[in-house]
Amino acid sequence: MTGPTDTNGRTVASLRELPQSIEPARDLWPGIESQLTALPAQDSAQGAGPGYRRALRLRWLAAAAMLSCLAVGIWIGRSLLPGAAVGHLPPSTASRSTVPGLAPTALDAAYVSDPRYERQRRALVRALQERLAVLPPPARAKVTASLAAIEKAKKDLEGALGQDPGNALLQELLINTYQDEMRVLTDVHEASDSGRGI
Repeated sequence: MTGPTDTNGRTVASLRELPQSIEPARDLWPGIESQLTALPAQDSAQGAGPGYRRALRLRWLAAAAMLSCLAVGIWIGRSLLPGAAVGHLPPSTASRSTVPGLAPTALDAAYVSDPRYERQRRALVRALQERLAVLPPPARAKVTASLAAIEKAKKDLEGALGQDPGNALLQELLINTYQDEMRVLTDVHEASDSGRGI
């Protein structure tokens, strides 16, 4: 069995035996040049080829889709951001009062828009004074201090959010504060029902 051969038909044992360069039998550049110069003339005669028009149309469609997505994102963001809803609260929501020290604020309604949450919170706050009366004095003092601390935290966070409404960390802290308030109210409700302490 013989190995590979070079252009002269000789057997080659290593790559070093191959010639460093091979000149073509004829000059290929004039044919390549004529084909390259014919392409732009062809496109201008046809007014750009169908592939070019399709690519251009796809670019415009992609730009339009991107702008549409951006517009929808801005619209959704403006309607769902908590700071955006504060100015559009109905007067009854912003000015209603319940137990002193636990009155919901405009930001409460903006951040907590679930009607079930609102109903449950109102019911727990309404029953808070009678539930506290059932608790022993140390537990009552503990609950009152917890609710006062939560209310102060809510006011501080609302003030900070008033200065920086887009701050995600402040928004998350405020939501956690709402959850803490709900936890305390629920614990008071359950403790007074079962007769156990807090």
